[in-house]
Amino acid sequence: MTTPEFTANRENFCYRHPNRQSFVLCQRCMRTVCPDCQTQGPVGVICPDCLKDQRKAESPAQRRARRQWNMRGRGSAVALTDGPIVTYAIIAVTAFVGLLQLIPVVGSQVTGFLLFYAPYLFPQIGYFEPWRLFTGALVHGGIWHFALNMLALFMIGRSLEPMLGRARFLTLYLISTLGGSAAVALLAPMTPVVGASGAVFGMMGALLVIGRHLGANVTGIAVILAINLALGFVPGMNISWQAHLGGIIAGAVVALIYARTRRPSQKGAQIGLLAAFSALLLVLVFVVAPAIILR
Repeated sequence: MTTPEFTANRENFCYRHPNRQSFVLCQRCMRTVCPDCQTQGPVGVICPDCLKDQRKAESPAQRRARRQWNMRGRGSAVALTDGPIVTYAIIAVTAFVGLLQLIPVVGSQVTGFLLFYAPYLFPQIGYFEPWRLFTGALVHGGIWHFALNMLALFMIGRSLEPMLGRARFLTLYLISTLGGSAAVALLAPMTPVVGASGAVFGMMGALLVIGRHLGANVTGIAVILAINLALGFVPGMNISWQAHLGGIIAGAVVALIYARTRRPSQKGAQIGLLAAFSALLLVLVFVVAPAIILR
């Protein structure tokens, strides 16, 4: 790619930095841009000039969202260095576990070791395996189960993670997972559960709260959320509606905390509220749920 013939082609050099060779085109104007001039768009990258035009076309709701969620200077796009790294990492780890599940003999052992099953959390019964509160989101009941959850995570995460930031997005994902596990422990304690659906529903619940807080039209999100939640009640679907419900509630609460504690001076309050809510979920799992099982 660096032969004299290729180098002689000026179209392979950044239009803003003629001395920098690049092979990436802006998705809007199709001009070549170097890494320093690339901004990640919904698909591909865009150049600084197109980003400026895109910002001029922003709606009032989009501008308000960028201001309120600390997205200054990014328009509706996200810099390459600030991409949805956590989203990709979660998908990669989950995919690795999914591959382990496909291995004969080993797969069943991995599933049995990681799935969520409430009785395995309680020393009163003879077990204490608290990792299952979160690792149940890493194992799935089949390829389609995995694919649908990861597709939803990818589609939601690439928008929600840049808006919240990596740490807050990961916190949302983990607490949503915990919320789904807590709901299963309370409402269906003898049911083994696998899948990241609780976390995914938590992200949808967070989108609903954040969108409503910004004054956006959230009717579409609410309808999709209601339809997916209703599917859990269809006979024969073998879907844990308890995990979905717990995920939605946890994700919505976390998003509400984020929305009410956005200012830098409120960081301590935000951490304290998140810790208190997480502690409440743990109390439900380790205090209330055992009482239900052992009564």
